[in-house]
Amino acid sequence: MKMTQTGNELITYALGSCCGICLFDPNVRLAALIHIMLPLNMEAGRKNTMKYADTGIRETLKQMEAKGGRRARIVAKVAGGAKMFAVAGSGSLGNIGQRNIESVHKVLRAEGIRLLAEDVGGSVARTLSFDPATGKATIKSYGKPDIVL
Repeated sequence: MKMTQTGNELITYALGSCCGICLFDPNVRLAALIHIMLPLNMEAGRKNTMKYADTGIRETLKQMEAKGGRRARIVAKVAGGAKMFAVAGSGSLGNIGQRNIESVHKVLRAEGIRLLAEDVGGSVARTLSFDPATGKATIKSYGKPDIVL
């Protein structure tokens, strides 16, 4: 997770089944970008909180509030959650990307964060950048036109 209030662009690469979550409070121009790998933190001692959708989003919101962000103003944009590999007969268990998307949605709803836009699913990796000066998220994928959220 990275956070800025100075207008510096935030960027994360190689979002395959992982999800990138842009959190932004436009009133104080506070932005955070989280790159989560897994839907739920089942780690003993929960040391790597930012790796997981549930603990990563909640910890980031806590840190944003400590810097003047207000939960009622924070909005989100999400990218990633692709199905990168076909796993025969695995159902949703093998589709970690879909499980990540569902977990991100669930946590954002539970925390009262409005999801403004997303580009999720599919089968291609993404690079996600977020410009706090404009509030725009840009998604780049190999062989596809850029998407601006």
